[in-house]
Amino acid sequence: MGNCLLRHKYDSDNEEKLEFGGGNVHVITSKESWDERISEANKDGKIVVANFSATWCGPCRMITPLFAELSEKYPSLVFLTVDVDELMDFSSSWDIRATPTFFFLKDGQQLDKLVGANKPELQKKIIMLSESYKPCL
Repeated sequence: MGNCLLRHKYDSDNEEKLEFGGGNVHVITSKESWDERISEANKDGKIVVANFSATWCGPCRMITPLFAELSEKYPSLVFLTVDVDELMDFSSSWDIRATPTFFFLKDGQQLDKLVGANKPELQKKIIMLSESYKPCL
């Protein structure tokens, strides 16, 4: 269940871009889009699963399809992806030291965290959270 220690964007300029979207995953491109999605989730009583990833990170590439699949399977949760290279200052504010790092949030507060591309653990946490927190209807 690997993870990548952060490195600078210039290390990966020649590498192919990873598509973080897909399924019901919202790609966060600014602090404003983050705030908007978090606000919507809070209003709807939904849990947010935030994936902090990097395009050059092999484990991120490995887990991205599962993340997209889970986003379709569990529409009661909000799935977000942040490219740590595109939003460096914002990612630093979350103390991201390795990618992928997943945060599980409710009402803007951290419920849980997972570092690394551990597919079984990610799936287990998402199932547990989707069953324990039902959104307001």
